[in-house]
Amino acid sequence: MTQPPLLTHNNKINILAISGSTRAQSSNLDLIKAIADLTADRFSITIFEGLSVLPHFNPDLDLDTENAPPAVVNFRQQLQAADGVLICTPEYAVGVPGTLKNALDWTVSSMDFSQKPVALITAATSGITAHKALLGTLLIIESKITDEMQLVVSSVKTKVSKAGKITDPDTLFQVNKLIHAFTDVITGNGVPVYLPAPSAR
Repeated sequence: MTQPPLLTHNNKINILAISGSTRAQSSNLDLIKAIADLTADRFSITIFEGLSVLPHFNPDLDLDTENAPPAVVNFRQQLQAADGVLICTPEYAVGVPGTLKNALDWTVSSMDFSQKPVALITAATSGITAHKALLGTLLIIESKITDEMQLVVSSVKTKVSKAGKITDPDTLFQVNKLIHAFTDVITGNGVPVYLPAPSAR
Protein backbone atom coordinates (compact mmCIF):
# COMPACT_ATOMS: atom_id res chain seq x y z
CA MET A 1 0.00 0.00 0.00
CA THR A 2 1.38 3.40 -0.97
CA GLN A 3 2.04 5.66 2.02
CA PRO A 4 0.86 9.28 1.72
CA PRO A 5 3.73 11.65 0.92
CA LEU A 6 5.34 13.50 3.81
CA LEU A 7 4.46 16.95 2.55
CA THR A 8 6.53 19.93 3.60
CA HIS A 9 5.05 23.02 5.20
CA ASN A 10 4.37 24.41 1.72
CA ASN A 11 2.59 21.22 0.61
CA LYS A 12 5.38 20.03 -1.64
CA ILE A 13 6.72 16.50 -1.94
CA ASN A 14 10.06 15.84 -0.22
CA ILE A 15 12.71 14.61 -2.66
CA LEU A 16 16.29 13.73 -1.77
CA ALA A 17 18.52 14.21 -4.82
CA ILE A 18 21.85 12.42 -5.08
CA SER A 19 24.49 13.28 -7.65
CA GLY A 20 26.79 10.35 -8.35
CA SER A 21 29.59 12.79 -9.12
CA THR A 22 31.54 14.41 -6.30
CA ARG A 23 32.70 17.28 -8.52
CA ALA A 24 31.56 20.71 -7.36
CA GLN A 25 30.46 21.50 -10.90
CA SER A 26 29.19 18.44 -12.72
CA SER A 27 26.71 17.84 -15.51
CA ASN A 28 24.68 15.63 -13.18
CA LEU A 29 24.40 18.39 -10.61
CA ASP A 30 23.34 20.72 -13.43
CA LEU A 31 20.68 18.18 -14.38
CA ILE A 32 19.39 17.99 -10.81
CA LYS A 33 19.11 21.78 -10.76
CA ALA A 34 17.22 21.68 -14.06
CA ILE A 35 14.78 19.14 -12.63
CA ALA A 36 14.37 21.24 -9.48
CA ASP A 37 13.42 24.16 -11.71
CA LEU A 38 10.96 22.06 -13.71
CA THR A 39 9.29 20.73 -10.55
CA ALA A 40 9.33 23.86 -8.40
CA ASP A 41 5.54 23.72 -8.16
CA ARG A 42 5.42 20.23 -6.67
CA PHE A 43 8.80 19.09 -5.30
CA SER A 44 10.95 20.35 -2.44
CA ILE A 45 14.34 19.00 -3.50
CA THR A 46 17.22 18.63 -1.07
CA ILE A 47 20.58 17.79 -2.61
CA PHE A 48 22.56 15.29 -0.54
CA GLU A 49 26.01 16.76 0.00
CA GLY A 50 27.66 14.05 2.06
CA LEU A 51 28.55 11.45 -0.58
CA SER A 52 32.29 12.05 -0.37
CA VAL A 53 32.40 11.98 3.44
CA LEU A 54 30.74 8.60 3.88
CA PRO A 55 33.34 6.13 5.17
CA HIS A 56 34.21 2.99 3.25
CA PHE A 57 31.52 0.39 3.83
CA ASN A 58 32.36 -1.82 6.79
CA PRO A 59 30.06 -4.79 7.54
CA ASP A 60 31.22 -4.81 11.17
CA LEU A 61 29.83 -1.31 11.66
CA ASP A 62 26.82 -1.73 9.43
CA LEU A 63 24.59 -3.49 11.96
CA ASP A 64 25.99 -1.66 14.99
CA THR A 65 23.30 1.01 15.15
CA GLU A 66 24.62 2.47 18.40
CA ASN A 67 28.07 3.09 16.95
CA ALA A 68 27.28 3.74 13.30
CA PRO A 69 29.41 6.48 11.75
CA PRO A 70 27.64 9.86 12.07
CA ALA A 71 27.80 10.45 8.31
CA VAL A 72 26.00 7.14 7.72
CA VAL A 73 23.34 7.95 10.31
CA ASN A 74 22.74 11.31 8.65
CA PHE A 75 22.45 9.72 5.21
CA ARG A 76 19.98 7.13 6.41
CA GLN A 77 17.89 9.76 8.20
CA GLN A 78 17.68 11.89 5.06
CA LEU A 79 16.58 8.87 3.03
CA GLN A 80 13.93 7.95 5.59
CA ALA A 81 12.54 11.50 5.62
CA ALA A 82 12.21 11.64 1.83
CA ASP A 83 9.08 10.74 -0.11
CA GLY A 84 11.26 9.79 -3.05
CA VAL A 85 14.88 9.75 -4.19
CA LEU A 86 16.27 11.20 -7.41
CA ILE A 87 19.64 9.84 -8.51
CA CYS A 88 21.58 11.48 -11.34
CA THR A 89 24.93 9.87 -11.96
CA PRO A 90 27.76 9.72 -14.43
CA GLU A 91 29.47 6.56 -15.63
CA TYR A 92 33.09 5.98 -14.64
CA ALA A 93 35.07 3.45 -16.74
CA VAL A 94 31.73 1.91 -17.85
CA GLY A 95 30.80 1.37 -14.21
CA VAL A 96 28.94 2.93 -11.29
CA PRO A 97 30.96 5.62 -9.46
CA GLY A 98 32.56 4.07 -6.40
CA THR A 99 31.31 6.72 -3.98
CA LEU A 100 27.72 6.16 -5.06
CA LYS A 101 27.93 2.37 -4.80
CA ASN A 102 29.55 2.77 -1.39
CA ALA A 103 26.61 4.91 -0.25
CA LEU A 104 24.11 2.30 -1.43
CA ASP A 105 26.01 -0.46 0.38
CA TRP A 106 25.42 1.37 3.67
CA THR A 107 21.64 1.09 3.13
CA VAL A 108 21.29 -2.61 2.34
CA SER A 109 20.84 -3.96 5.88
CA SER A 110 18.94 -0.89 7.10
CA MET A 111 16.61 -1.19 4.08
CA ASP A 112 16.31 2.56 3.58
CA PHE A 113 15.57 2.10 -0.12
CA SER A 114 13.00 -0.67 0.42
CA GLN A 115 9.67 0.44 -1.11
CA LYS A 116 11.11 3.92 -1.69
CA PRO A 117 10.20 5.51 -5.04
CA VAL A 118 13.43 6.16 -6.95
CA ALA A 119 13.96 8.02 -10.21
CA LEU A 120 17.26 7.08 -11.83
CA ILE A 121 19.06 9.04 -14.53
CA THR A 122 22.47 8.06 -15.80
CA ALA A 123 23.91 11.05 -17.65
CA ALA A 124 27.28 10.49 -19.22
CA THR A 125 29.14 10.14 -22.50
CA SER A 126 27.36 6.80 -22.95
CA GLY A 127 26.04 5.55 -19.59
CA ILE A 128 24.34 2.38 -20.76
CA THR A 129 26.53 -0.15 -18.95
CA ALA A 130 26.62 1.68 -15.62
CA HIS A 131 22.90 2.36 -15.81
CA LYS A 132 22.06 -1.33 -16.13
CA ALA A 133 24.27 -2.21 -13.17
CA LEU A 134 22.94 0.55 -10.94
CA LEU A 135 19.33 -0.17 -11.86
CA GLY A 136 19.90 -3.79 -10.89
CA THR A 137 21.32 -2.79 -7.51
CA LEU A 138 18.41 -0.46 -6.77
CA LEU A 139 15.88 -3.13 -7.69
CA ILE A 140 17.64 -5.75 -5.56
CA ILE A 141 17.34 -3.45 -2.53
CA GLU A 142 13.61 -3.13 -3.30
CA SER A 143 13.38 0.39 -4.68
CA LYS A 144 10.10 1.17 -6.44
CA ILE A 145 10.98 1.96 -10.05
CA THR A 146 8.83 1.83 -13.17
CA ASP A 147 10.21 1.79 -16.69
CA GLU A 148 9.25 5.47 -17.06
CA MET A 149 11.26 6.37 -13.92
CA GLN A 150 14.64 5.45 -15.37
CA LEU A 151 16.52 7.15 -18.17
CA VAL A 152 19.91 7.26 -19.86
CA VAL A 153 21.07 10.64 -21.16
CA SER A 154 24.06 10.07 -23.41
CA SER A 155 26.33 12.95 -24.49
CA VAL A 156 24.96 14.89 -21.53
CA LYS A 157 27.30 17.86 -21.93
CA THR A 158 25.57 18.71 -25.22
CA LYS A 159 22.09 18.51 -23.68
CA VAL A 160 22.30 20.23 -20.29
CA SER A 161 23.81 23.69 -19.81
CA LYS A 162 25.96 24.86 -16.91
CA ALA A 163 23.10 27.21 -16.07
CA GLY A 164 20.97 24.21 -15.15
CA LYS A 165 18.79 24.13 -18.25
CA ILE A 166 17.95 21.16 -20.48
CA THR A 167 18.69 22.43 -23.97
CA ASP A 168 17.85 19.29 -25.99
CA PRO A 169 14.09 19.03 -26.78
CA ASP A 170 13.97 15.21 -26.77
CA THR A 171 15.83 15.02 -23.45
CA LEU A 172 13.45 17.60 -21.98
CA PHE A 173 10.50 15.50 -23.15
CA GLN A 174 11.96 12.33 -21.61
CA VAL A 175 12.79 14.05 -18.31
CA ASN A 176 9.28 15.50 -18.05
CA LYS A 177 7.89 12.02 -18.70
CA LEU A 178 10.06 10.68 -15.87
CA ILE A 179 8.93 13.48 -13.54
CA HIS A 180 5.26 12.72 -14.15
CA ALA A 181 5.76 8.99 -13.55
CA PHE A 182 7.78 9.70 -10.39
CA THR A 183 5.05 12.00 -9.08
CA ASP A 184 2.31 9.46 -9.82
CA VAL A 185 4.13 6.71 -7.91
CA ILE A 186 4.76 8.93 -4.87
CA THR A 187 1.19 10.20 -4.72
CA GLY A 188 -0.40 6.82 -5.46
CA ASN A 189 -1.99 7.99 -8.69
CA GLY A 190 -2.73 5.15 -11.10
CA VAL A 191 -1.60 1.52 -11.01
CA PRO A 192 2.15 1.48 -11.63
CA VAL A 193 3.97 -1.53 -13.01
CA TYR A 194 7.24 -1.82 -11.13
CA LEU A 195 10.36 -3.29 -12.69
CA PRO A 196 11.29 -6.70 -11.24
CA ALA A 197 14.55 -7.39 -9.47
CA PRO A 198 17.14 -8.97 -11.76
CA SER A 199 17.52 -12.71 -11.73
CA ALA A 200 20.40 -14.18 -9.72
CA ARG A 201 21.32 -16.37 -12.69
